[in-house]
Amino acid sequence: MILKKMFSRKWLVATFLVFFGTAFCIRLGIWQLDRLEQRRAFNSQVESMRAAELLDLNTNTPQDVASMEWRAVTVTGEYDFENQVAIRNQYIGDQYGYHLITPLLYNGTAVLVDRGWVPADGNAAPQDWRQYDELGTVTVTGQIRLGQGKPAIGGIADALPAAGTRLAVWNNLDVKNMSVQLPYPILEVYIQPNVDAEDTVPPIPYQPIIELTEGSHFGYALQWFAFATILFAGYPFYLRKQDQ
Repeated sequence: MILKKMFSRKWLVATFLVFFGTAFCIRLGIWQLDRLEQRRAFNSQVESMRAAELLDLNTNTPQDVASMEWRAVTVTGEYDFENQVAIRNQYIGDQYGYHLITPLLYNGTAVLVDRGWVPADGNAAPQDWRQYDELGTVTVTGQIRLGQGKPAIGGIADALPAAGTRLAVWNNLDVKNMSVQLPYPILEVYIQPNVDAEDTVPPIPYQPIIELTEGSHFGYALQWFAFATILFAGYPFYLRKQDQ
């Protein structure tokens, strides 16, 4: 009786909306569970890499270095300031600026280093950045990071540099595309140097604060499944009420 009423002409649209809403809530619950698994995989990656010993690129540059994001790393070489670029839209507090990304040459290859934040004032062009040159041999210690093209949510992708031209200021630290305009091979990762709280002279290194928790994904998943159950199970009771 109730099934016949659900698919009657009078209630067909409402039934369709209930079925659609139920499926939508279930899909959102599954999506939250997927997010939970992604978060767990991320946490596991960070924890395993932080537990690994310091990687010295001068003595060992693994082929699978791109799988070692968040691992502690050190390298000694010389910066190539002629080919450094900047990442726009970077802030310290409310002060706008850039991050300087400079190739570090070592052992016949190179790796990009995010040297840190510099103010926008007085740094509009590449020649202005030369005031921050660190000449000679330097040792950089930090963590391995993966480059990023256009962010999954929001953000603007950078246009590939045309043949023979260079893009000096980028929206994203896109290692793959940056490598196109360099005259030598580079690693497919970059280094984010360690932060010194006493260092207030630009360029100022930056490292993100990471919370190794599972977040609220499981709780949100339970909520969406509960909504689906209430909607699907409550609809027949609602229809029965209409007969009274």
